[in-house]
Amino acid sequence: MVAKTTAFRDALQDRQSAAAELPLDVASGLRVYREASLDVIDSYRTRASRNRRVHNLFQLIIISGSIVVSTLTAMNEGSNSAFSIATSTLSALVGVSAGVTGYFKFRERGTTSQATADEIEKNYNASQFQLDEYNGMDERQRLIRYAGTVERLKEEQRKRELQLEQSTSRDERSA
Repeated sequence: MVAKTTAFRDALQDRQSAAAELPLDVASGLRVYREASLDVIDSYRTRASRNRRVHNLFQLIIISGSIVVSTLTAMNEGSNSAFSIATSTLSALVGVSAGVTGYFKFRERGTTSQATADEIEKNYNASQFQLDEYNGMDERQRLIRYAGTVERLKEEQRKRELQLEQSTSRDERSA
């Protein structure tokens, strides 16, 4: 895994170095930026997918664990210590899962990452095909507007992530 990550980072570094050596005018640089934004889209989607999977796993633990705990409690009349231990352990797991889900807000993180990826892709397609606000512009104007829009969307995403972090910190201080 580490070797793959290192190789991937080396490939990205090589790509950036090669791009830096190209004698590009503004329009060419913006074309490269637009194509590189496909990697940004993929990154946000990967992050969103990972957060959704983690959120769904914790929700599965919370829901199924709660049902099993209540069933084990109803089945145990107090005489079986194995049932008591299993019930207590599972109940603790459900509680920890609920706490982790509430603290890290995986669903919210996944939703905002997916929304940002979708919005960047929408603008990518619109600039490529001269749709909506990109209609009637020459290529250079479209590329400049696209780059500005993507940078604004990325900044909004950073702010949303920061708000999630700050709300978590605020929750810690108030507890």
